[in-house]
Amino acid sequence: MTQLLKKKLSPQKLSDIILAQLEELILEGSLQPGEKLLPERELAKQFEVSRPSLREAIQKLEVKGLVTRIQGGGTFVSKKIMKSFAEPMFDLMANSHESQFDLLEFRHGIEGMASYYAAMRGTDTDFEQIQTKHNEIGNCQLEDNFHLEAQAVYEFYIAICAASHNVVILQTARSMGELIVDNIEKNLTILAKRPEIFSKITDYRTNLLDAIISGQPKKAWGASHRHLAFIEEVLLKLTQENSRIERSMRRM
Repeated sequence: MTQLLKKKLSPQKLSDIILAQLEELILEGSLQPGEKLLPERELAKQFEVSRPSLREAIQKLEVKGLVTRIQGGGTFVSKKIMKSFAEPMFDLMANSHESQFDLLEFRHGIEGMASYYAAMRGTDTDFEQIQTKHNEIGNCQLEDNFHLEAQAVYEFYIAICAASHNVVILQTARSMGELIVDNIEKNLTILAKRPEIFSKITDYRTNLLDAIISGQPKKAWGASHRHLAFIEEVLLKLTQENSRIERSMRRM
């Protein structure tokens, strides 16, 4: 029986081991869509393997559609791996009023979970990255550009998702990136009608940051929920006001 087992088992190829490690780096977000891989010589040195074995692993990544190679330009993590929504579906959801509130509800779930696990599992390096992304939101607000601010807010939450050390949460948030940025931008445009509330939103976001960095999972989840619930409440009130104004204009 032992001899039979020995015959069936075969040593794993070195290129497959490298392949698995590169896939893990992509999955956990250490290698991001569009990011350029190090030159073969440097990668081979890091993995402590021969260049032929490394080259074979990269070829397998390319066959899987996880990387693309440009002649004379290097190897890049494929951007297409994050395209979970077809463009027609993206347009439908982005232009639907009800879908905007559905996306806000989706954010309640995923951002709440990410905040909880980030506070529980985050490292000092993770917290530094979250703090940096939080500071960048303030810098973008000075530009008075809602798209830049929305992108900065999204990157702040991606940093929280990365700190959760849950690849499903991280990659789901990444796959929804365009929709979430669009949702945040639309929300900011509507909320601009009440500029006094922006300071409150900043306070909610700061409370979330403090809860995560201080390692308080339940407090972080609650802070995330209160932040988004406040935004949702204000948006609903403003939407109702707009509807009343539109009805009045039609009567006139």
